Amino acid sequence: MLPRHAHAQGQRQVVQFTGIVATGDSLLGVPGATVFVPKAGRGTATNAYGYFSIPVLAGDSIVIRSLGYRNQYVVIPPDYPRQSYSVIVQLKEDATVLPEVRVFPYVTEKDFKRAFLALKLPKERGSRTAENLNEDILRRIFLNAPVTSMANYRQTMQMQQLDQQRRMGTAPNPYSNNPLLNPFSWLQLINQIKNGEFKKKD
Repeated sequence: MLPRHAHAQGQRQVVQFTGIVATGDSLLGVPGATVFVPKAGRGTATNAYGYFSIPVLAGDSIVIRSLGYRNQYVVIPPDYPRQSYSVIVQLKEDATVLPEVRVFPYVTEKDFKRAFLALKLPKERGSRTAENLNEDILRRIFLNAPVTSMANYRQTMQMQQLDQQRRMGTAPNPYSNNPLLNPFSWLQLINQIKNGEFKKKD
């Protein structure tokens, strides 16, 4: 009985570790934050509300981390008697700027420049770009495309604005610009007839 009792005393208590991971300046949950036990090699992630739940052992050290925030550490007391342990972890933002990483499909930048300069672009005629900009195709698409409600509204507003500008005399008017309806044009024509400008010259 004594060895079994000593072995039972040596076992660590299993604790259900639960909590919410929030930002440091508010209680908004951080989704996707990892809750990891390095010694056990297992962990979990927070849900959309920042909540997590994972079984650990008394005395474990838990690392809580998320991209853009500083790591936080929680240690379960070795002599913790209860079966559950709940916390609210407030992560602080990490303002560290990562260095720029450039990925090239070439070993060196010199090889990339050489390949870029040797690149042969397709000619405009017969290329896919030229086919997409073909006037006949674009005209066919324009004539067959259904008119949306926004296009109808825009056209109506433009016609109203043009009609108002015509009334104010700031836009071309087909009626006022017609020489047959312009009295000054008639007066000029009568004067030209009187002066004999339309007579045949010998």
